[in-house]
Amino acid sequence: MSSQGYAAVTPSIIEALIRICGREHVTADDAGTLRKYGHDQVPGDKYAHLPEVVVKPQTAQEVAAIVQLANRALIPVTPRAAGSGLSGGAVPIYGGILLSVERMDRILDIDVANLMVVVEPGVITNQLDNALRPHGLFFAGYPMSDEFCFIGGNVAENAGGGRAIKYGVTGRYIHGLEMVTPTGDIVQLGGKRVKDVTGYDLVHLMVGSEGTLGIFTKIFVRLLPRPTARVAILALFAQVADAIAVVPRVVTAGRLVPTAVEFMDRFCYGRTVESLKESFPTQDIGAALLLEVDGNRPDVVAAEAEMIEAICCELGARATFVARDEPGIERFWKIRKQIPWVLKRTSPVHSIEDIVVPIAAIPPLVAALDRIGQAYDTRIPVFGHAGDGNLHATPMKDPALSDLRWEEKLHDLLKEIYAVTAQLGGTISGEHGIGHKRRDYMHLVMEPAQIDMMRRIKQALDPRNILNPGKIFALNEKA
Repeated sequence: MSSQGYAAVTPSIIEALIRICGREHVTADDAGTLRKYGHDQVPGDKYAHLPEVVVKPQTAQEVAAIVQLANRALIPVTPRAAGSGLSGGAVPIYGGILLSVERMDRILDIDVANLMVVVEPGVITNQLDNALRPHGLFFAGYPMSDEFCFIGGNVAENAGGGRAIKYGVTGRYIHGLEMVTPTGDIVQLGGKRVKDVTGYDLVHLMVGSEGTLGIFTKIFVRLLPRPTARVAILALFAQVADAIAVVPRVVTAGRLVPTAVEFMDRFCYGRTVESLKESFPTQDIGAALLLEVDGNRPDVVAAEAEMIEAICCELGARATFVARDEPGIERFWKIRKQIPWVLKRTSPVHSIEDIVVPIAAIPPLVAALDRIGQAYDTRIPVFGHAGDGNLHATPMKDPALSDLRWEEKLHDLLKEIYAVTAQLGGTISGEHGIGHKRRDYMHLVMEPAQIDMMRRIKQALDPRNILNPGKIFALNEKA
């Protein structure tokens, strides 16, 4: 029995898992495999922890049998999709069973008549998009990591992305879930219905629950007609304030909602352009915006793009570039999508944050981040979704600092960032989730009564605290 009260994974438990899933889908003695499943994309080892066994079921019945076994033996189960998260949410911090949904990767039903698709949780988001393309449809709630993330993880985190300003985040498009409860029952919530107010909205209680309230085995996703016209604008500014001022101006004066408004500060833009060996200017550029509009009337989309470009120029853009075809648009987006990887190579030890504020509060937030960086003598590159107020401030470790000193500094620095964010009406995560990386900061942005409500829901549905324990709340916190 562990100090947390959980039982160890014994040889008899491993044999039971083999009987459920087959020997080739259960791993307990391969150190490399255990390390692979012991971390997500959070840098460093602070939030990593090895599982005792990795199991890869293929059906809802197998998932249910695993969870039932874990309940009987009092062993924690950590669900995992692609492991592309940035909160430590898929890390088995108490060991136990790591349950990967990677074999549950089928697109079950593309229902064109009902504008719905039914998928298993291990479907890669980009592969779903490719399958929908011939039907003229798309899943609008995609995240930025669409090339490798799984739909199941998108739903568990209620992930967002570059198009959220117009289309919203994942949860808007989830109409039904088949799931295994923390006690091992298989239930279906919702379905292909567009409207349903029969009882509590359990579907959207589960969306964003980070694997703490259930394991999704089937997901019903609403689709939209795919836009036939897109135009993107890359606008370069000397000053951050000028770039940020574009966002409300486009919405109010332009009277349009762009598909995307992405922000990149000097460091993020300049380093990434250099890394990609791109030809866009970087000298004297303090910030860049990537804006996109889409629709089904090329003339309207072109007119909206011209209006946005004119607003950017009016507010001081040093240069603007317009892309009207897919290769050109993807060239712009590659700069934005490569930023996290460039930062990772520049400073392997860093902390990608996920703060979100009301759109009008972006200018004071960016100014506050600059002040905090100077006060702590720490570089804090900033990029993200300016159109919906969600910025990824990324404090970077000075190589001269010891790991211990960095952790001390980062803790205090993050408290200040989160406090300022809360003062501006914001919160600590817009799309990456809480996991156990941000767990201990929840009290800075939520009232005790609100946190207690969530604890009570967890306790009611998972009385033995089997499913993804230690995420969102510490294990010893009681309702």
